[in-house]
Amino acid sequence: MKKSLLALAVLGAFAGAAQAQSSVTIYGIVDTGVVYTSKAVNTTAGNTGSKFSLNSGIIQGSRIGFKGVEDLGGGLSAVFNLETGFTNDNGGLQGSDAVTSSNLFRRKSVVGLAGGFGTVLLGRQTDFADTISAYTSVADFGGVTGAIGHNQDRLQGTRTNNSISYTTNNLGGFTGNLIYGFGEQAGQTSNGQAFGLGGKYDNGPLGLGINYYQSKQGTAPADTQLTSSTAGYYAPNSANANTAIKSLNVVASYQFGPARVYGNYSRVKFDLNTASPATLAAKTMNSSGTTANKLDVYEIGTAYSLSPSLKLLGAVTHTRADFNSSSKGKLTQISLGTDYWLSKRTDLYAFVANIRATDMANPGVFGDATGNATIGSADNSQTAVAVGIRHKF
Repeated sequence: MKKSLLALAVLGAFAGAAQAQSSVTIYGIVDTGVVYTSKAVNTTAGNTGSKFSLNSGIIQGSRIGFKGVEDLGGGLSAVFNLETGFTNDNGGLQGSDAVTSSNLFRRKSVVGLAGGFGTVLLGRQTDFADTISAYTSVADFGGVTGAIGHNQDRLQGTRTNNSISYTTNNLGGFTGNLIYGFGEQAGQTSNGQAFGLGGKYDNGPLGLGINYYQSKQGTAPADTQLTSSTAGYYAPNSANANTAIKSLNVVASYQFGPARVYGNYSRVKFDLNTASPATLAAKTMNSSGTTANKLDVYEIGTAYSLSPSLKLLGAVTHTRADFNSSSKGKLTQISLGTDYWLSKRTDLYAFVANIRATDMANPGVFGDATGNATIGSADNSQTAVAVGIRHKF
């Protein structure tokens, strides 16, 4: 009898160890708020007016995901991550481009290996700009600072299809990343390809990051920014396999006691901006209908903790656009907000943002479903107010 109990105990111990070697986690975010927007476009009446709406994903896109790890022994693990986005206000799938708007795992779909060498992932994933966005206004305001520039400089998280990435382990505070996206065009290996190189350094209160990303057009480009109808500042051209987008991000953040202070700069070039104005969203243009081919995005901001649960937020984001050397335009947005955590998983937030345009069309604080301007005219300003709740699980 004692031997039987001992055998059962040993088997139970082995079963527990085996179970601990493999795990699958279900996680998600539900983020929804009420939004007031001044001077919103009424496409039916052909004018602008105040608008109230219920929006999903104001700070972070609502999502549900599955991630897992299996211990293969010798310090090697198999990993995967599947993540889909949804719009909580109407229960629909979230889509940022015509190709993937109905795809189930459009936010992330990767599988790979992790170990002492780092992590290798294959599938649909963001480049390293998404990682270093934690040092920018994206961490606090999310989509509120998207239209002013972060939708274009990739800090909001733009996906690369058919990609393979390598990320180092933390090496004395430094983490590096490489990503390559296959264009998958027969006979034309470079058509549609994309590649990126990035790194970050964390040392106590200091955080630094840099990332460069470049992509080419093709019949099925890896860079989803080249198939999206909402990115807004480029002209997709599948017949042209030349370099389409070049993006550089430099970011920095420092924690001064209760205050996190940050600054960042991005330069984005759209070398294929040659399409006629009729094919482009209004926000790509100046008042003469010329398309932008270069953006410089500057930002400074802070997050001040009044208590462990309450933060005050502020950011100024300024974008300068070159319109094929024929003219220049400017966008400036001031964003203010507060974020109150009811628990570790649930917070309430309130934001107000004003965006002003000079010599170009104003994209508005929140673009519409097709990426068009929410102002409808150049040299104008818009104010948006958002109050919402976010729950993480």
